[in-house]
Amino acid sequence: MEKRTLHTPDITGRNLERLADLFPQVITESRDAEGNVSLAVDFDLLRQELSDHVVEGAQERYRLDWPGKRAAAFAANTPIAKTLRPLREESVDFDTTKNLFIEGDNLDALKLLQESYLGRVKLIYIDPPYNTGNDFVYDDDFAESSAEYLARSGQRSEAGDRLVANTEANGRFHSDWLSMIYSRLKLARSLLTDDGVMIVAIDDHEHANLRSLLDMVFGADNFLADVVWQGSGKNDARFTSGGLDYMLIYARSKTTLIGLDVRFKGPKRGYDDVMEAGRRAWEESGHDAGRATVLYRDWWKTKPDVEAGLKAYRDIDELGQIFTRDNLASPNPRENLQYEVLHPVTRQPVPMHEYGWRLSREAMEERIAQDRILFGADHTTTPRFKRLLGDMDRQAIRPVIQQERAPASDALTKLLDGKMFDYPKDVGVLGTWIDAVTSSDKDAIILDFFAGSGSTGHAVMNLNAADQGNRRFVLVQLDEALDLGSDGRKRGFTTLADVARERLRRGGAQVKQEAGLLGSDLDVGFRSLRVAGSNKADVLRTADDTEQLRLDSLAPSIKPDRSSEDLLFQVLLDWGLDLSLPMTREFIDRREVLSVDADALVACFAESVTPEVVRVIAERGPLRAVFRDDAFESDAARINAEQVFREVSPATEVRTI
Repeated sequence: MEKRTLHTPDITGRNLERLADLFPQVITESRDAEGNVSLAVDFDLLRQELSDHVVEGAQERYRLDWPGKRAAAFAANTPIAKTLRPLREESVDFDTTKNLFIEGDNLDALKLLQESYLGRVKLIYIDPPYNTGNDFVYDDDFAESSAEYLARSGQRSEAGDRLVANTEANGRFHSDWLSMIYSRLKLARSLLTDDGVMIVAIDDHEHANLRSLLDMVFGADNFLADVVWQGSGKNDARFTSGGLDYMLIYARSKTTLIGLDVRFKGPKRGYDDVMEAGRRAWEESGHDAGRATVLYRDWWKTKPDVEAGLKAYRDIDELGQIFTRDNLASPNPRENLQYEVLHPVTRQPVPMHEYGWRLSREAMEERIAQDRILFGADHTTTPRFKRLLGDMDRQAIRPVIQQERAPASDALTKLLDGKMFDYPKDVGVLGTWIDAVTSSDKDAIILDFFAGSGSTGHAVMNLNAADQGNRRFVLVQLDEALDLGSDGRKRGFTTLADVARERLRRGGAQVKQEAGLLGSDLDVGFRSLRVAGSNKADVLRTADDTEQLRLDSLAPSIKPDRSSEDLLFQVLLDWGLDLSLPMTREFIDRREVLSVDADALVACFAESVTPEVVRVIAERGPLRAVFRDDAFESDAARINAEQVFREVSPATEVRTI
C-alpha cells in the first residue's frame, strides 16, 4: 500500500514536469543540499534551446520588480504540511451543501485547494486589503528555505498565524503589499478553468502596480477590462471628489473566450421600472394603444433614473408592447442587401437606403410577417424596424459603475442587527458581474479568498434564486480578531470569520424565504472548514533514541485529537477530490467506515482493522480505499489486506496514512 506524505503539492516539482514535457533534453540529475539525487534543469541546455529569446544579467528588459519578489514566488511554490478540518457545528446543511467556507490564511488555503480545484473555478473575485498605510494582517515570512517553511507550517499552533501588522510607516511602501498579493495571484490563476475570469477590486494606491502585476501573472494579452466604480465623493476634497475604486478583469485565456464567443452582458439599469410603467399604462388605458402611449410618455416626464438607451422606447403597440423605431439602413454597400421591398397596401417599391437594407431578403420577409416592419401610409416613405423593449433586457456590460456604498452597508447592518463591517461589498454589483461571467454556466464555481463579510457567497445565493442556477461558492477568510470594543465583540463574535458565517446563515435564510416555493431546492448552506496543522504527529525518532524493548509503546502517527472526519478531509485533499462530495457513515465489525460519493472513496480510520473489515470494503469495489498505517497489527496483516484487494477488487487504489 502506498503511504501518503500529507502535505500540499510541490508546485516547483509540477513546473519541472511541465518543463520536461516541452524540453525533455534539459532535464538532468543533481544532488541537493542533503546529498540526495534529484531531478534538475540544465540551464546551459535550456539557454541553448531559447538562445534567441534569453535576457540575462544587466541587459535591459521590461518588468515589474520590487524587494521580496523572488521570495514571494518561492513562498507560492513551497508545499506546506497542513490540512482542512471540518467544523460541523459552524456549518449549514453540512451533509448536502456544495458550498465551502474556509477559515484561515488564504495563502495556505490556496495551496490546499490546488489538487481538488485545479482548473475548475470559473470566476475568482477578490477585494484584497488596500495598501493605505493602515494595518493589514497578512505577513508572509519569505526569508527561509523550503525545509524551514515546511517545518514551520506544520508545527505552528492552530491559534496562531503569520499575523504582523503592516504599520503606517511600512505601509507607505509598496513592496510588502506586492509580495503579499503576488504569491496569492500565482496560486489562484492555476485554479481557473480555461475560460475562467479573475476580477480584482482595488483603489488608487496600488491600481497601477496591480495592473502591472496582473499583466505579469496572467499575460498582458489576457487583460479584459478596467472597470471604474464611482461611489460617494467628498465635496471638500482639494482636487476631485474622489470616491473611485476599480475592478481589474483578466481572463485565464482571452483567446479561449473569443473562440467560445463569450460576451459579458448585464441588465439595463431601470429596465424593470420601464417595463412596469408600460404595463400600468396598458392596463389603465383599457388596452388602447394610443391612450397607453400617452400615459406611458407622461411617466417619462417624471425623469426616472434609467439607462440612457431606454429613453428611445417611447411607444406602445396594439399588443401592449413597448417599442422604438429603428433604422433599417445597411452601414456598408453589399449587393445581397440591395433589393426591392413592396409596400403592403400599394404594392409599390418603397425607397431603399443608399447601401441597401440592414436585413437580408429572407430576414426582411420574416420580420414583415411578424409585423416588425413599420411602413408609412404609402410607398413614398422608407419603412423602419420595430424594436421591442422586451427583447432588449440585457446589454454589453458597462465599464463604469455608479453606485453608492452606503446601501450595502445599511443592508448588512440590518441583516446582522448591528454594524459589523465598515465597507462591505455591494451584493447587487457582485451579482451583476457573477451573472455576466457565468450566465452560460449556471453550475460554475466562484472563489473569493478575501471573503470579508461573505458578500460574494450572498450574491451567489441571490443569483441562483433569480435564475434557478446551481452555482457554488468557495470563500476563504482569515480568522482575524475583532477589536475589543467593536459591535461584533459585543455581540459575542471573536473573529471576522465568525461574522461572515453568521452573515451567510442569515442571508441564506432570507434568500430562501424570499424565493418562496422556487427556493425549495436552493443550496443556501455551506460546509465550514478550518486551515490547521497536519493530522500527522511528529513521531520521528533516531535509532539511538529508540529502545528495542519499548517499540510497542511508541506514539501513534496520527494526532490523538483528530477525528475520522478530520482524517477524511486530508485524504480528500491529498487525492484531489472535491471537498463538497456527499459522505455517509456506517459501522463494519464495530469499526467506523466513511463512504464518499457512493464509494468513490471508502475510509476506515479505526486504530485496528480486522480482516472482516478489509474484506467487506473490498467486496464493495470502491474506486479508492484508505486505512491508518498503524491499524494493521503486523506487516503480515498489511500484506494480507493488499492481497484481499488484489483478488476481490483489483481496480481499487489502496493507500494508508
